[in-house]
Amino acid sequence: MDMGLQGKKALVLASSRGLGKAIAAQLAAEGADVMLASRSEEKLAAVKQELLALGGGGRVEYCATDVTRKEDIEALIHKTAELFGQIDILVNNSGGPPSGSFESLTDEDWERAFELNVLSYVRLIRGALPYMKESGGHIVNIASTSVKQPIPGLVLSNTFRTGVFGLAKTLSQELAPYGILINTVAPGRIATDRIRELDAARAEQNGISEEEVSDQFRKEIPLGRYGQPEEFAKAVVFLLSGANTYITGTSLIVDGGMVRAL
Repeated sequence: MDMGLQGKKALVLASSRGLGKAIAAQLAAEGADVMLASRSEEKLAAVKQELLALGGGGRVEYCATDVTRKEDIEALIHKTAELFGQIDILVNNSGGPPSGSFESLTDEDWERAFELNVLSYVRLIRGALPYMKESGGHIVNIASTSVKQPIPGLVLSNTFRTGVFGLAKTLSQELAPYGILINTVAPGRIATDRIRELDAARAEQNGISEEEVSDQFRKEIPLGRYGQPEEFAKAVVFLLSGANTYITGTSLIVDGGMVRAL
């Protein structure tokens, strides 16, 4: 099926590894021009070469960006528009905030998590809108399954990822007249560095091995395994593609059936 992505201009955040990298790779393979962004210029340069080797035919560029800095986001938007002339696709993605109980977290922890996981998304959408309003576009915000079912020990993520879904739901109504579709995609236990770090923290907390932790989670997943970043990326890229013309304001859970909420 033609995904209608050839020549589209895509900006993908946190794309030097994990979910962001997998999404960027799928877009590049489909012929989109892709702007990569994360804090490490060295990692971005390596990912650029990997994506070009896929042979999709599009351009791949990158911009080292700290999304907690307003001036970095403004520079990223400017560079993307300058090099590509347009922004058709925006993938908002960011690292997860630290784990911890409510009482263990300080005001500074809350402020940093807000800047990283909410305000960065607000600023990126605001920056991309002028380029999307004339011809439409697709936005996907990456969140967490906590938008449906809070995760113990992740109060920061539970709070702010749910806010991201509220933002997208509201904007789906405001942006619809411009032909801009915006959705939230929530990963479950996808095999990324972030999940490995969370598994290691839980193992240490409970005095068990990381393998025992992952075994416990696999028993909760109807499909019986962790997902792969490429599987997650396929769902995201569908929502970003020309094949999606009527889905907006929704949250898609990609978790192998783990979340029990309707």
